[in-house]
Amino acid sequence: MFLITVSYKKPIEIVDKYLTEHRSFLDEGYAKDYLVVSGPKNPRDGGVIISCLKDRKILEDYLKRDPFYIHEIADYQITEFMPIKYHQKFECFLNL
Repeated sequence: MFLITVSYKKPIEIVDKYLTEHRSFLDEGYAKDYLVVSGPKNPRDGGVIISCLKDRKILEDYLKRDPFYIHEIADYQITEFMPIKYHQKFECFLNL
């Protein structure tokens, strides 16, 4: 499982220009069961994504297709972690 922290490098006006494309890109990740949850940080200087993928290479290749990545709008920090404790309703995302 991966925690992806997205940090904007461009002004929010540029981020907003590509927001619809970015969200469509995320929809693809949800359809492929790559993603669990995503959303903007508060304050809005980036976002957070949780991926249930087990293969970092697949995740990295997927993120390189994000309009925010393509247009150099954001940087991504990827942290792999192993959930040990979790709510029972979350278990379906763990791919155990």
